[in-house]
Amino acid sequence: MDDAALIRAAQAGDDGAFERLVRSYDQPVLRLAMNLLRSPEDARDVYQEAFLRIYRNLDNFRFDASFQTWLYRIVTNLCLDQLRKRKVRREEPGVLATPDGERDRLSAVPEKRVEGDQERQIYSRQLKVRIEEVLAGLTPRERMVFEMRHYQGLRLRAIGEVLGTTEEAAKNCLFRATQKMRAALGDFL
Repeated sequence: MDDAALIRAAQAGDDGAFERLVRSYDQPVLRLAMNLLRSPEDARDVYQEAFLRIYRNLDNFRFDASFQTWLYRIVTNLCLDQLRKRKVRREEPGVLATPDGERDRLSAVPEKRVEGDQERQIYSRQLKVRIEEVLAGLTPRERMVFEMRHYQGLRLRAIGEVLGTTEEAAKNCLFRATQKMRAALGDFL
């Protein structure tokens, strides 16, 4: 069954159809929330709230846009709300204090793969840390556009729809984010 058929069945009261919808989008939604929020707890909260809102409002879905666009719009709005709350609370979840300064908790997770090239492992870790730092320095909108394009694989038109803007505005935002990434990663490229 495609999304439209699942949505129609769920709108008619078929809970199994709704469960299949959730299963088909649960990992991408959780990944998007995690990439944007950098906090497993906050990502799980957004994930639950997004699917709860979908369940409550599925009868209002009019097929004007794709289900994925509608869902991602809800997720990105919830993430923006969460980021605004953090700013007000001045929290830095996901940050770990180390003797060398503060680092993202993800950078402290040991690499599980066995690689033969020690130099390449060091370079890879340094690049990962630098990318995380640059992503953290982008505006929330720039980071969302960058993440949706490069990590979720969405097209600019879909990103514009998700964010409630035009494809051109999404393209400009992606351009600014990419320019900032290139400038910050210049010595790695």
